[in-house]
Amino acid sequence: MDELHLLHRVNADKITSLVTQVGDRWDTQTPYADWTVRDLVNHLTAEQLWAPELLAGRSVQEIGHRFEGDVLGSEPLAAWRLAVEAALAAFAEPGALDRSVHFGDKSLTAAEYLDQMVTDLALHSWDLATAIDADADIDPATVDRLLVEWTGRAEESLRGPMFTGPDEPPQPIDVSDEEEAQTRLLALFGRRA
Repeated sequence: MDELHLLHRVNADKITSLVTQVGDRWDTQTPYADWTVRDLVNHLTAEQLWAPELLAGRSVQEIGHRFEGDVLGSEPLAAWRLAVEAALAAFAEPGALDRSVHFGDKSLTAAEYLDQMVTDLALHSWDLATAIDADADIDPATVDRLLVEWTGRAEESLRGPMFTGPDEPPQPIDVSDEEEAQTRLLALFGRRA
């Protein structure tokens, strides 16, 4: 299993652990985009649902509105687990990372897409953990990779196809290079640790 696949699994597992801890806090606000916990888990689940379709070569237009609205139903944990396992399996197919995925007029390599998926999971794991007062530590290997990947270009990613949310995405926050790696990563994406 290469690094990106491993980090996808690690960060997906973190989200699964957090979703199991939500309890009755589905309406609790998160630090991101004025979303509740349910809104955030719904977003994460929908993102995972898109992956098998995009990796199979379907365009956003072909997929249409299938994953808009509530994708969690009455069993959010079960919906999340089904979606994330399907996404993990789709990315793990032989040759999957050699494909291209198409977001309207923009195409990415599947490896770039997976990198954005890992970023989305990692950042939103912090959002979710913070909202429910759980362990908000992001996997250190993920933090290290994402700092290298996004330093100097986080604003570009905040406007990319993966990072939906507010009309005006958060702006990077200036922090000292002396801060911990996770604090610096969160600041890149407009979050204050």
